[in-house]
Amino acid sequence: MPTDSLHDYLSQQGAQFGDVAGEQVAQNYGDTNAEHRALIESVALVDLSFRGCLAVLGDDRVKFINGQVTNEVAGLKPGQGCYAALVNAKAKMQADLHVYRLDDELILDFEPGLLDAVTQRLESHIIADQVELIDASPHFGLLSLQGPKTADALASLGLALPGEPFAHAKSPLDGLGEVYVMNNGRYGVAGCDLYISTGHLGEAAERLAKAVEGQGGRLAGWQAAEIARVEAGIPRFGIDMGNNTLPPEANLETRAISYTKGCYIGQEIIARIRTYGRVNRTLAGYRLDADLAAGTQLTDDSGKTVGTLTSVIDSPRFGPIALGLAKRGSETPGQVLTAREPAQGQATVAEIPFC
Repeated sequence: MPTDSLHDYLSQQGAQFGDVAGEQVAQNYGDTNAEHRALIESVALVDLSFRGCLAVLGDDRVKFINGQVTNEVAGLKPGQGCYAALVNAKAKMQADLHVYRLDDELILDFEPGLLDAVTQRLESHIIADQVELIDASPHFGLLSLQGPKTADALASLGLALPGEPFAHAKSPLDGLGEVYVMNNGRYGVAGCDLYISTGHLGEAAERLAKAVEGQGGRLAGWQAAEIARVEAGIPRFGIDMGNNTLPPEANLETRAISYTKGCYIGQEIIARIRTYGRVNRTLAGYRLDADLAAGTQLTDDSGKTVGTLTSVIDSPRFGPIALGLAKRGSETPGQVLTAREPAQGQATVAEIPFC
């Protein structure tokens, strides 16, 4: 649940709230299409304060986290970050994370509803390490600006967008103390996350909303953000990838995996996949000709099940589209598959991001 001041402000702006992984989230503000248009054409303010946020402290924090995730953390300097997967010894995913290296701590940002699972997973591997894990969500909320005019909206507030993906900086914001600005384009275009003290979230949201309005943007809810995410072909943990997914199956090789770093949990299997061959399934995009739902299985001409829809949306730009997992040999763009249950229709494999 957003803090009281933030919840009150979003409610005043017409937010319709709904449940996402047990958290109350602003689903829309009355015009999902306009909110989506702001995300892809100008800039939108999205409340992400419901996401998990874990601070990692202690002298061994960098070495420890580097040994737990798939991407390079030890080489990060303060002010840098990366995207990574947290996997088990069999290389099956347990979460995907944004990792930010601050001066005296690491910040882990991840999907809602995973705080206990991520904390327990990490704690189970702390042996002699000087590491402390702290839930940071009671102290900081996350407001996000997303869209091509993100930098302009920040500049109107006297803030700057750090220059490279996942780079971040601490900056003063008049009357609201210091905020952390993270370069994070979540939906395939420019974007940033702002970590703000929970005591100032409502006032910060109001000020950020005025900044995006000055660029022709507006507040955007979860539904518009999900449309933009699927259009960009970006999988979401818990929907398109989960506890039985290997990171390469979700097309995370270039984004989340370092093949040159030192040892980490699950490394041997991921390295073996790269050395000896492809995975048996992969993330794919689909264009739909019917009202199909997530979970729908897709069959080829022989009637064999070769795919499953995971995220399904009705795009204002592309019509009904979806992400899903396709078996090897069934992911070629243009290939037409058939849905028979629970609804009938066809799904044509498409390149992602959609265009």
